[in-house]
Amino acid sequence: MAFRPLTARAPAVLLREAKPLKAIFGHAQRLGHLQRLVESQLQPAAREHCHVASWREGSLLLIVTDGHWATRLRYQQKRLQRQLQLFDEFASLTRILFKVQPPTVQQGAAGHTINLSTDAAATIQATADGITDPNLRAALERLAAHAKPKT
Repeated sequence: MAFRPLTARAPAVLLREAKPLKAIFGHAQRLGHLQRLVESQLQPAAREHCHVASWREGSLLLIVTDGHWATRLRYQQKRLQRQLQLFDEFASLTRILFKVQPPTVQQGAAGHTINLSTDAAATIQATADGITDPNLRAALERLAAHAKPKT
């Protein structure tokens, strides 16, 4: 009995035909649509800090990146609820819940990048050559090694 692999199918076909994937894709599209509606009613600065997590039985759960934005949005909760109820999708909205969940990846915290010219590296290396303290000299040589060659 020989193993015969299944023929490859296009992702679009899988999303249309495979029932579990179709359900997940439909739910993701629905959440994306609700996210756009919520963003249309938020201040521009708050949009990147607030994401729709779920919408069921008249309750809208929003994930907020930090406590500061959660507090600001709680102060605006009644206004936001009234404005969202004007949309057909949120006609049965009875409450908005906020959950603070910091992003898992800190943006910009990947570390410092050192852009050091070859001239600056040569100056640092020349300084290191005149230093007698071995620890300081080694530190300056490591720093000089970060130089980017000119392209």
